[in-house]
Amino acid sequence: MEKGTETTTPHIVMLPTPGMGHLIPLAELAKLLVSKHGFTATFMTSASSTASQTQQAFLSSLPSSISTLSLPPVSLSDLPPTTAPETRMSVEAVRLIPAISSALKELKTRHNVVGFVADLFRADTFDAARDAGLRSYLFFPTNLLTLSLILHLPEIDANLTCEFKELAEPVQLPGCVPVPGTEIPSPLQDRSNECYKWMVHHGKKYREADAILVNSFDEIEPDAPKILRQPESGRPPIYPIGPLIQTGSTLDKAGTAECLDWLDKQQTNSVLYVSFGSTGTLRKKQMDEVAYGLELSGQRFLWVVRIPSDAESKNDPFASLPEGFQERTKERGMVVSSWVPQIKVLAHKATCGYVCHCGWNSTLETVAHGVPIIAWPLLAEQKQNAVMLSEGAGIALRLEKREDGVVEREEIARKVRELMEGEEGKRVQRKVTELKEVAAEGMKEGSSSMALARWWRCGGKVVVGVKDADEVMICG
Repeated sequence: MEKGTETTTPHIVMLPTPGMGHLIPLAELAKLLVSKHGFTATFMTSASSTASQTQQAFLSSLPSSISTLSLPPVSLSDLPPTTAPETRMSVEAVRLIPAISSALKELKTRHNVVGFVADLFRADTFDAARDAGLRSYLFFPTNLLTLSLILHLPEIDANLTCEFKELAEPVQLPGCVPVPGTEIPSPLQDRSNECYKWMVHHGKKYREADAILVNSFDEIEPDAPKILRQPESGRPPIYPIGPLIQTGSTLDKAGTAECLDWLDKQQTNSVLYVSFGSTGTLRKKQMDEVAYGLELSGQRFLWVVRIPSDAESKNDPFASLPEGFQERTKERGMVVSSWVPQIKVLAHKATCGYVCHCGWNSTLETVAHGVPIIAWPLLAEQKQNAVMLSEGAGIALRLEKREDGVVEREEIARKVRELMEGEEGKRVQRKVTELKEVAAEGMKEGSSSMALARWWRCGGKVVVGVKDADEVMICG
């Protein structure tokens, strides 16, 4: 590095929330800023965000222009064992403020630090950025629908007289698809829980950000960006800059080539991919229904199985499959334990559909590869995402559940055949193909690429020149 470069190159500091689902898109943002805008970056990590070997290996795999700074651990021993993860992450953020403030001030002596970016459960650390004399930005790793809900949550909470699941009418947010109260994210379903109170708090705190960066793009939620861009007192500028999905990974696990070899032998657009995410598990009864449903459908499939939450054996996920299932389906199906290189599977010419838990990272990976979805949400905001993907974006079919929450084998087989062979399947395939094309264009030189550039021309106050009237209007 030439003399003086270190202090003149713009430098961004980022604070992720623990978990690969949060770390990956924020890292992709950092990589974009490095490769397209000449930045360097520092990732601040807490003790909870470097606990796993996978996360440590991922951080080590980032480009050399992205460094890592470990924050001192803070004690959370006073929190009850039943404390929700969202609460633990929020409390940790508050207790990290002094250390972050000190670290930011020290980084400013060595770098041209132009801003601080915090992930969605770290909004309280805006106080540390302000103390260090820096502008603070929120990175929101999911969609505009969820962001809109949290931004409106303090107002909704003030007028809510029951739990969301007890509402007679869907929740209607400006520019967003109506969401039944039962599908509102699980952290908001108990208003007496500390987790809910923290989410209301975050809804207020988000408004202190100098800008909000969202891992979504205009075309997948076309009305929400129009509404959120309208001037409103107290709301920061919002920039959809996605889809940010993992690129250039060096962490593909050994032993996964078998499923790709199997896909190579299948016909184009003939295989249904089935996976419930890195943390999603089913009960044994539901796992049986999935197995029999796939068998009944007559379609080819690649299924990533995990040990059921109520399984007697905690060592072998295959032991929980119905007796004889693998033998009966071996000519048209493959069952894999725990993990596959998902992006490679979605990109494969044989893959033509995805039974998806509707986690936002997986959703964006699916859209980026033009694969239609059968929505099977399990956790967090996934039910809400499923509503948006089916009723709004039109790229997913939804499954009907019994009153006890079980999806029956006949329903699974029916929706699988519809996606693979039916008219509804053709419709969602056309729609997801359209979104794939506009998403790719948006990241190259379209809406998302321009939004990222505008953030630094306007919200970031990095003057690189304003070229057109639209940018002048946005920048004010």
